[in-house]
Amino acid sequence: MNGADINVIRVLAIALTAGLLIGMERGWQYRESPPGSRVSGFRTFGLIGLSGGVAGLLPMPLMVILAGGVAATLVAGYLRSTEHDKNVSVTNTIVGLLTFGLGIAATLGFGIQVLAAAAVTTLLLSMRHQLHGWLKGMSAAEIEAIARFALIALVILPLLPDSAMGPYDALNPRKIWLVVVLVSGLSFTGYVLSRRIGPERGFLITAACGAIVSSTAVTIAFARKLKADVPGEGALIAGIAIASLIMFIRVMLLTAVLMPSVLPSLALAMVPATITAIVFVALALRRTDDGHHGGDMKLGNPLDFIPALILGAMVAGLTVAVRWAETQFGDTGIAILLSIMGLADVDAAVLSMSGLPAGTLSPRDAGLILAGPVLVNTACKGVLTLIIAPGRKGWRAALPLFASVAASGAGLAFLAG
Repeated sequence: MNGADINVIRVLAIALTAGLLIGMERGWQYRESPPGSRVSGFRTFGLIGLSGGVAGLLPMPLMVILAGGVAATLVAGYLRSTEHDKNVSVTNTIVGLLTFGLGIAATLGFGIQVLAAAAVTTLLLSMRHQLHGWLKGMSAAEIEAIARFALIALVILPLLPDSAMGPYDALNPRKIWLVVVLVSGLSFTGYVLSRRIGPERGFLITAACGAIVSSTAVTIAFARKLKADVPGEGALIAGIAIASLIMFIRVMLLTAVLMPSVLPSLALAMVPATITAIVFVALALRRTDDGHHGGDMKLGNPLDFIPALILGAMVAGLTVAVRWAETQFGDTGIAILLSIMGLADVDAAVLSMSGLPAGTLSPRDAGLILAGPVLVNTACKGVLTLIIAPGRKGWRAALPLFASVAASGAGLAFLAG
C-alpha cells in the first residue's frame, strides 16, 4: 500500500469520525422519537460524513451530483418530519449539510480543523436547552449590547490602520481601539454577572461583579447605603473593600495583557495593597451575614456605543498628553499626569502608558509610575466614602482603602530606594 492510498484512508477516516461524532449527539437527541419519525441519527450522520469524504475525492462534476443527492435526501427527510410534527426544526437538515461539507474539507487537507469543527458542532447541539435558557433570561438591552460589542470587536477593529500617526506619532488607531474592546469586554462581563447573580445573592457578590464595571460606582452606592442605615453594615464595608480588591486585580490583568514586562514591578507595588484588602475583607466577613439583598445598583450598560467612543477619545487624548509630558518634563511629567488621570479613570491611565513607545520607560520605572494613579484613585474613594457616610461607619468602610494605600506606599518607597 503506497502513500497515496494511506492518505485516502486517513481522510476518509477523519470524515467518518466527524460524522459519527455529530451523529452521536443527533441520535441521542431523538432517541425517544416514535418509530418512522426519525430520519437521521448516529449511523446516518456517519454515512453523510463519509459521503462528503468520498465526494471530495471525485472529479468536480461527480462531486456536485453527489452533493445534490445528499442535499435532496436531507430536504426530503425534513419534509417527511413535518408530517409528524409541524414544529420540527430545520437544524437537523442544516447539520447534515454541514457534516457533508466537513467530509469534503477533510479531503482538502483540513483534517484537524474538520475534527475541531465537528467537536464544536456537537457541543453547540448538546447545549440546546442551556442556550435557549440563556436567551430567555436576556433582556433586549443585553442583546443590543452584544451586537454592539461584536461591531466594535469584529468589524471596526480589523478595519482600523495599524500605524503610528498624529502628534508625536502617539496615535495608533488599531491599538487604541483594541484597548477599548478589552476594557468593554471586561466591563460587560461584570455587567452580565451583576445582572445574573448580583443583587439577589447579596452585597458581596454584587460588589465583586459590579467592581468589574466600576469600583467607584460600587463604593458610592454602598457608602450611600451605609449612610441610610441599610441592614448589613458588615457586608457593605466588606463590599467596598472587595471593590478595591477587584480593581487592583483588574489593573494587573490589563497590564499583563498590554505591558507584560511592566507587570513584575507593578505587582511588587500592588501586592501589599492587595494583601491588605484581602485581610480587611476577611475581617469584615467574620462580622457579616451575606443574606442581605444587594439592592438596585445602577451601573448602566457598559457597552453603550457613546461611552465606548468617549473612552477611545480619552485614551487618544491622554496618550498624546503623556507623550507631551514625557518630552517636556521627562519621567516626572508622566508620573504627575497619570496620577491626575487616576482621579477619573484608572483604566485610561493604564491604556495611555501602554501607548508609549518601547524604551520610553524602563519596566521598573513604568511599574512604579503606574502604581500612582491606582493609589490616587483608591485614596479618592476613601475620601468619597467619608464624605457620603461621615462618622464611625464611614471610617470603618474607608479604613481598608487608606490602609491599602499606605501598604503600597511603603512598597513603592522600598522599590524606589
